[in-house]
Amino acid sequence: MPYTDEELELLDAIETHPPASEPFDNNALKQMAAETLEYLNEKKQISLNLKRADLEFVKQRANEIGIPYQSIIQTLVHNYRVNKLELRI
Repeated sequence: MPYTDEELELLDAIETHPPASEPFDNNALKQMAAETLEYLNEKKQISLNLKRADLEFVKQRANEIGIPYQSIIQTLVHNYRVNKLELRI
């Protein structure tokens, strides 16, 4: 498969002006990793419309378990994201 004009331009630029090497900075890498984890674990407040019966069910179950109902909703969304829960529509 032939290169596109843009790819050829990039290859030429790299060959004629190779990128400068940067020294390895373990502390900077650790800082970036920490910032990424902080971002990924940051909570974002949202507004969500649910059927009244669904919300009442979740609230009732949360009350029985002794946790906030928002925790059940957060857990459901998280488990869906990490493929521990399958959505059937």
